[in-house]
Amino acid sequence: MNGYGPDAPAVDPAVLTALLDRHGWRRHGAAAARYARWTPPGDGPGGTSLLVPRDRSYPDSGDLLAEAVEALGHSACPSARDILVGLAVPSDEVRWEQDLPAGGDGTPVWTAAEQLRGAARAMLLAGVLAVRERAGYHGARHRRQAEAELERVLVGPGSGAGRLTAFVPVPAGRAAVAVLHGALQAVRDAVDYARATGGMEAFDAAVELGVCTELTAALTALVRGTHGVGVTLAWAPATGGPLGVSPRPEPVRFTPGDLPALRHAGRRYRRDEPSLPVRLTGTVVRMRRDGPHGPGRVRLRVLAGAEVTAVRAALDEEDYRIAGQAHLVGMPIRLDGRLESRGGFRRVTGVSGVTPVPLEEAERDRMLKSLHENLDFFEDACGG
Repeated sequence: MNGYGPDAPAVDPAVLTALLDRHGWRRHGAAAARYARWTPPGDGPGGTSLLVPRDRSYPDSGDLLAEAVEALGHSACPSARDILVGLAVPSDEVRWEQDLPAGGDGTPVWTAAEQLRGAARAMLLAGVLAVRERAGYHGARHRRQAEAELERVLVGPGSGAGRLTAFVPVPAGRAAVAVLHGALQAVRDAVDYARATGGMEAFDAAVELGVCTELTAALTALVRGTHGVGVTLAWAPATGGPLGVSPRPEPVRFTPGDLPALRHAGRRYRRDEPSLPVRLTGTVVRMRRDGPHGPGRVRLRVLAGAEVTAVRAALDEEDYRIAGQAHLVGMPIRLDGRLESRGGFRRVTGVSGVTPVPLEEAERDRMLKSLHENLDFFEDACGG
């Protein structure tokens, strides 16, 4: 199973049973019996058949579980791989299922699959961002850390056109999935309210539940070109769901009729997200101005003071000179200004108080090495 198969001796029969039931496999035999036979949904005679013990107290339990794992590995049933991944990596599942037009919409199959994966990843990213901070529009804030957290998520190849499953490890990723659980329902309620009344105020309250521009954009991408999409969350069987949350959440569905409200909400969130006063410290990685004198523009790698990795800033002639000298001696600079929400919190305006920031020698040497690897700095700085 491409390295995702579980270690058979570690398989918990209760977890395997829960995963088989979740994925629609059919159970044969009484619920109280020592063993149960499971067959895939819609499977005809001669298909995969698993004999699963109720627990590990029986002498042949280990052998039966090993045989079940092996049979799943050879099964042609699309859900077999998802079951194996769920056994190998205790994880919450997020499943997307698009209702595609008959014959497709003209988009190549490979392109459609990549678009689905991209929109699914964007939804997971929105959940991770909302864990770090509630905001109607995150832009570049917290993005590097959020994307690093997504590296732990395993996304399956899909069990058919328009279908995809992500496995979010627990406990590390539980908070993001729990936020998505509330945020998806909040979006659904806000869209229903907007379609019924024309009012968008429900989206304002939804921000505290994790709704944001990034989530509405992900939903828009998922729905576009389809008859609708369903998003289903399923908690890791080994841990169960969060307290106070349904153990088996119902799918949340969105249709093309929801798109105007989703797009309007996204634009509204972007427009209303305020710019932020900042005092940040950063290293100069690029400089440019139109001549040997006058104001110029710099790009900074942010070290402190803002939850973004890099910003651009326009400086007057004196501040530009200070920034250039600080770079040449391997020192960062500190400045005051406003981190503009327009453009995704990537630009500082109204800059003042530009000053070099002394560093300890070891940190200075490390920073010099890193910055001098950025050779295009010299081309930009000297190219006028």
